[in-house]
Amino acid sequence: MNAVRLHAFGPAENLTHERTARPDPAPGQVRIAVAAAGVHLLDTSLRRGVEGPPAPLPDLPTIPGREVAGTVEALGPGTDPAWLGRRVVVHLGFAPGGYAEYAVADAARLHPVPDGLDAAEAVAMIGTGRTTLGILGFADLGPDSVALVPAAAGGIGTLLVQYAKNAGARVVALAGGPAKAALAAANGADLALDYTDPGWAAAVRAHHPGGATVLFDSVGGDTARTALGLLAPGGLHLVFGWSGGPLVLTDAERAGLAARNITTQNVLGPAMLRRADGEDPLRLLESRALAEAAAGRLRPAVSRYPLARAAAAHRDLENRATTGKVVLEP
Repeated sequence: MNAVRLHAFGPAENLTHERTARPDPAPGQVRIAVAAAGVHLLDTSLRRGVEGPPAPLPDLPTIPGREVAGTVEALGPGTDPAWLGRRVVVHLGFAPGGYAEYAVADAARLHPVPDGLDAAEAVAMIGTGRTTLGILGFADLGPDSVALVPAAAGGIGTLLVQYAKNAGARVVALAGGPAKAALAAANGADLALDYTDPGWAAAVRAHHPGGATVLFDSVGGDTARTALGLLAPGGLHLVFGWSGGPLVLTDAERAGLAARNITTQNVLGPAMLRRADGEDPLRLLESRALAEAAAGRLRPAVSRYPLARAAAAHRDLENRATTGKVVLEP
């Protein structure tokens, strides 16, 4: 089969498109003919050899990728035969193998792809969608809410804007560049601004002098520092990324936030799992995300690349040149 393999940690060029053996499903597993494989920002860190939560570095050589959708074409011993021939989507967890024409997965983790969703959209919801709904479990959005969404043209940002609008909130979307801001506006944001424009904060204050009630922060850095100043007293700062670098606050800035009763919470990892209710919180979030997309309430944005251009997909993602969820298609 064709697959993308990583033989040495380093730049995107280390991802090579090559022939390798097709995997065989173990007991309780299926083999999927992959139609779409998700590319995550975490994949780029692991490719560089940067270890950290939530995923350990893989043994090399490896086939990256942890999210796939396609058709079940073979079963391992003891696997329910009802899965054979079905369109499925699955998050592989910490077991890589998605950047390939075939991948194996535990049958217990499979979800049927709902009618009306293509493989790329299903991949977007199984990973990005589940994270989005996990984040939203910390925010009680309603008509009195003003949601500030940086990186609003990204995979999570796109879904946050849609969900907040469905909840009746007013949405301020921030994106890097006029084209991405226009996408956020088309996605339903009430106010969409280019955060590379030095006047963006003044524009937010002019439209919402009372301040925002919640900041969905995946960027950190100077953008987050400025956005924190736009929160109303009692506002909520939900942190789930730092693509723009870490947010390092001075003692005076921390004291100012405390005086305004601003609550900052990192919502990834154990905090998200505790908030999701159920014996298997990740699977519950996956099911909810797919159901929201099937019902048309959430519509993932997707940037599609051929499997052979995985290196280009990584470069573009790292350079913030993509919109929506990045997906490879064999």
